[in-house]
Amino acid sequence: MQILITYDVKTSSKGGSRRLRQVAKICTNYGQRDQNSVFELNIYPADLVKIKNKLEKVIDLEEDSIRIYNLGKNWERRVESIGKDEAYNPEKDLLIM
Repeated sequence: MQILITYDVKTSSKGGSRRLRQVAKICTNYGQRDQNSVFELNIYPADLVKIKNKLEKVIDLEEDSIRIYNLGKNWERRVESIGKDEAYNPEKDLLIM
């Protein structure tokens, strides 16, 4: 399943910078960063449950927010890029030299 995760962590609050790094690290472990607070993940449904649990333990529920979008099966038709697009698609062949 293709998932898009966006987050906003209040870095001006106590521990905010640490929470921001932890959220980014969790997302990086499962996918790729598209923009500063936006990650694309190609994962199994069980992984999504794990990610949600990890993120809920890290963030301050009163200060921070995370949005998770399930892009569905035909996500490639729904995603449009304008400008420079260097997104990695794990579904396509990868050449390692």
